[in-house]
Amino acid sequence: MKWLRNWWRRVRHDPEWLRRLLNLYPPYLGAGVRVRSISPDFRRVEVEMPLRWFNRNYVGTHFGGNLYSMVDPFYMLMLINILGPAYVVWDQAAEIVFRRPGRGTVRAVFTLTDAQIEAIRRETASGRPYRPRFTVQITDPAGNVVAEVIKVLYVRRKEAVG
Repeated sequence: MKWLRNWWRRVRHDPEWLRRLLNLYPPYLGAGVRVRSISPDFRRVEVEMPLRWFNRNYVGTHFGGNLYSMVDPFYMLMLINILGPAYVVWDQAAEIVFRRPGRGTVRAVFTLTDAQIEAIRRETASGRPYRPRFTVQITDPAGNVVAEVIKVLYVRRKEAVG
């Protein structure tokens, strides 16, 4: 079992392996969600979901629950890998606003800037929790915003710096 634990520790912090594992995650398989890319530094992730018979709603557009699920874990996963084991990172809250019906392949791109990461490190240096807010847009093939998701994360340093 130790070899499995060691393998998992190594694999979950490798962007390509994480992408492959997420694409095999049963809820994503069932919804048709595909993680297209995770940058080597975990600062950019691209996700898409085509409209299929099994993920459309009663009126023939993308099911809202699937739209949210396609963007749910990524800011948390990105920060866990960027900040490392000295930090606790959790999803704390989310809000989704539907702007227009989703048709075709919808897409979301997550990015984290140096300034955002530095702000998180600065705000958590004392060991107090910080709750950064991130916004991601889900767009259709024409670039129209289908939904906007606001994620609030809980980030805390395990031990204060200094």
